[in-house]
Amino acid sequence: MHITRYTDYSMRVLIYLAVQGDRLATIQEIADSYDISKNHLMKVVHQLNKKGYIETIRGKNGGIRLHMAPEEINIGVLVRETEQDMNIVECFSSSNACRITPVCGLKSIFAEALKAFLETLDKYTLADVVQSQHRPQLIRLLQIA
Repeated sequence: MHITRYTDYSMRVLIYLAVQGDRLATIQEIADSYDISKNHLMKVVHQLNKKGYIETIRGKNGGIRLHMAPEEINIGVLVRETEQDMNIVECFSSSNACRITPVCGLKSIFAEALKAFLETLDKYTLADVVQSQHRPQLIRLLQIA
C-alpha cells in the first residue's frame, strides 16, 4: 500500500495543529516547518476544512486550527477520506484487464492485506500520533513558537 503525498500532507497539517494547540497557524508556517510547498498545502487545508477536521478564520489575524479534538480524528477514517484510489492492484479496479483475475489467488490475498492495513489504522487517533511524551520534541522539530 502506498499513501499519497496528499494523505501524507493531510496528516502533517493535523499533527502540526494538534501540537500547537488552540493558537491559529498559517499555511505558510506549516509549509515552512515541513519545508514543503505552500500551494500543495492550500489544497489540503481546503479539503480538511470542508471535511470538518479544521476550521479556517479569514482576515488579518486569521489562520487555521483543529475543529475536532485529536481524540476524535481517526487515522483510518482520514486515510479513507483522503486516498482517491485504494486499488492496490489492477484487479481491484473497474478497468481491470488482467486475464487471470477469475482464477488468481493474489486478489484475495491483497484484499485481506488491505483490510488488515485499514483495521490497524482504525485503532489509532491523532491523539496517539502526538502523544504527550513526544510533544516537546515535535514542538522543537517543527519550530513552533
